[in-house]
Amino acid sequence: MSTNEAPQTLVVIPARGGSKGVPLKNLSRIGGSTLLARAIGSALATPSVSDVVVSTDHPGIKAEALAHGAAVIDRPAEIAGDAASSESVLLHALHVSTRRPDLIVLLQCTSPFIDPAGLEAAIATVTAKRADVCFAVAPDHGFHWAPGPVGAIALGHDAAHRPRRQDRAPRFRETGAFYVMDVSGFLEHRHRFFGTLAMHEVPAATALDIDAEDDLLLARALADMAADRAPGHRAPALEVDALVTDFDGVHTHDTALLGQDGTESVSVSRSDGMGVARLRAAGIRQLILSTETNPVVAARGAKLRIPVLQGITDKATALRDWMAERALDPARVAYLGNDVNDIGAMALVGWPLAVADARPEARAAARHVLERNGGDGAVREAAELILSTRAAQTTQTTHPDSTPEAFAPGPLGRGNAS
Repeated sequence: MSTNEAPQTLVVIPARGGSKGVPLKNLSRIGGSTLLARAIGSALATPSVSDVVVSTDHPGIKAEALAHGAAVIDRPAEIAGDAASSESVLLHALHVSTRRPDLIVLLQCTSPFIDPAGLEAAIATVTAKRADVCFAVAPDHGFHWAPGPVGAIALGHDAAHRPRRQDRAPRFRETGAFYVMDVSGFLEHRHRFFGTLAMHEVPAATALDIDAEDDLLLARALADMAADRAPGHRAPALEVDALVTDFDGVHTHDTALLGQDGTESVSVSRSDGMGVARLRAAGIRQLILSTETNPVVAARGAKLRIPVLQGITDKATALRDWMAERALDPARVAYLGNDVNDIGAMALVGWPLAVADARPEARAAARHVLERNGGDGAVREAAELILSTRAAQTTQTTHPDSTPEAFAPGPLGRGNAS
């Protein structure tokens, strides 16, 4: 590399399919995106990154990586097991690469909140030769203990002296999010900690590593709060041609009134009816897809003038057939569910939605979680999101921005002045 050339930085994201603690963990969703998609997005948003590759042994992970703009390295079986090291994945990536980069980054998708600015700063540290390796750490002001031969022993502090938090220097915990390394040094030493080491501090609140289901639940809560607080936060743009909904727990509260003669009755939201009518007027196809066999489902469908498929045990197959028969693009279909038997169908469409009081599993599978509970206007909320998206698109088409300040996409997808 000449002094005038920018260094080539290769990001490698290990993502095997054999996670034990959380099966297919790398495809778990947080904030509407998979862990893998979030990692790829952070890498691609980092200006100094030249290439992003995902090393995997799983076809579903491979498809997800390609869909989000990363290249894929098919990982051989000998480095795909539990005992394989991250270093072995990096060495394999360098071995199969058509060109040797100057820097290599190990980026792990089990860290769902990687800030591209932080990664860029770490890359700059190694590029400027201030360190051979720079990795993410989070501050830790805690008092640490360990079991000793007889009782507990203090680690790194005097148990008889308890200074205030602000009076004691923090330790730093390795987060596992990213490791930026000089390639020459890495190839010489073949492990990630060599030469001069530098730490890049990241906020402790976002330094979460996903190892278990509880970690996923916490990450989803953090993502929801971050989205709610984000400047300019707005509802998603649901560009769809069809809305398919479950019935119980979506059109209704997830309860039923049982009469002494065995008949059941449910409560529904009148506002849903208006939402359904507005969608029908806009030409949006609709379907109620339910496992329930009670005649109340068909009665409500007739009232709303929506076709109904009920008594369906395999919702995914029924939905796939329904979309195919109508030549619908699954990417432009929304499915609104609330429980575990909706997850298969949700996985087939571009816009899986969940009501606010849905089961955690259904919420996790959703690209967007509504604010309203089932039976309390959730269907109307979904309808308004779809309709507002159409209205916005119509406005943009009718009144395009023609001011001199408008931007057009550049050759690499970044905005540049027109």
